[in-house]
Amino acid sequence: MNTTLGATVADSRTPVAAPHPTHTFKMLLKREFWEHRGGFLWAPLVAGGIFLLLSVMGIGLGEITARRAVGDGKIEIDGGSFEINGLNLGRLTEKMSPEDMRQLGGAIDLSLYMAASWPFIVLAFVVFFYCLGSLYDERKDRSVLFWKSLPVSDGQTVLSKVASAAVIAPVLAVVASIVTMFAFLVISSGVVMLHGGNPYELLWGPGSPLTVATHLAASLPIYALWALPTIGWLMLCSAWARSKPFLWAIMIPLFAGIFVSWFDLMKLFDLEALWFWKNVVARALVSVAPASWMDAASIQVGDVDGPAAVSQLVNLRTMYSVLLSPQLWAGAVAGAAMIFGAVRLRRWRDEG
Repeated sequence: MNTTLGATVADSRTPVAAPHPTHTFKMLLKREFWEHRGGFLWAPLVAGGIFLLLSVMGIGLGEITARRAVGDGKIEIDGGSFEINGLNLGRLTEKMSPEDMRQLGGAIDLSLYMAASWPFIVLAFVVFFYCLGSLYDERKDRSVLFWKSLPVSDGQTVLSKVASAAVIAPVLAVVASIVTMFAFLVISSGVVMLHGGNPYELLWGPGSPLTVATHLAASLPIYALWALPTIGWLMLCSAWARSKPFLWAIMIPLFAGIFVSWFDLMKLFDLEALWFWKNVVARALVSVAPASWMDAASIQVGDVDGPAAVSQLVNLRTMYSVLLSPQLWAGAVAGAAMIFGAVRLRRWRDEG
């Protein structure tokens, strides 16, 4: 009996290994996802679904209108009549030149980017309001007291929120956009087959869906770096503001821009006031918008115009040329500094 009791006491005093930092950070990421899965996961999928629904409704309305206009296939003109057999896309393909097919491919790629843009539009709003409430909401509902009682540092907590905004949410938005894009292609393929065409010859062959999907996925590192100023600024306001963080986050940059413009302060640096609005105000508020970094990219358009120019405007070289832009790295450094400020503020801000 004594031996058993001694063994039990000895076992109770055995030190338990602390969880590995990577395991703790992984659990924090899971916490952020499950608390905000509606915005991170379902909102982009719903946006893509709405686009597909509108596309089906538009196609259906077009088909009904066309059939009503044609009627039984006969049109009477001056006592005579001729028949309309409907649109035959198969014959249309036979008469298209290589240049026409190239332009068709550009138009298809452009439509795919437009289909994929719906989840990304939602992503901008989700990330903006997530960052704005990430540190304020936990003080408002006093849940910060519980989280601070756990063996988790302020740095780990804030960085998990940064990773959720800059990596997790964009990755899920890219997945939703690719699903939307391919679903739109399948719907379009059904329409092509309905009119006697070959989907491969008219859609999948001329278009570049795999290339478009690759470009969407490849833009993730650029987005994460470019969005850091807005993420850092919103989190800093979220950690600092005692109430109404939205107004503070919006009004401070706007009033700063108005102040600089009113007194022409940028003239001291031989710069226009527009530079301040573009590189400070806009970077602090709208850098989470996908493709907002295109203005800093090195875009070179050759002799090709029309829809076929899409491949020259959007490609890996264009996207990764942003890495050579000083705006990207200056914004990333500023964003990192504001994130550090948010970590420090969280250490002493209470629920009041």
